[in-house]
Amino acid sequence: MSNTATLVKTRRVGGSLVITLPKEVTESKGIKEGEIVEITVKKLRVDGFGALRGIGPFTADDELKAHE
Repeated sequence: MSNTATLVKTRRVGGSLVITLPKEVTESKGIKEGEIVEITVKKLRVDGFGALRGIGPFTADDELKAHE
């Protein structure tokens, strides 16, 4: 099984934090609703000196764009 690295942002729903799997990931992995998947969580440190410098905060429009 190959790993796919995808950046997603958490959001609050009730008392929980949730993430959304991008459509491209679910299609490429053949993931369907209701299936159990294994995820690995790695918190990225965004301090302005790394690869994400200048990316800015996520917005509602980002949620609607295709993820690569």
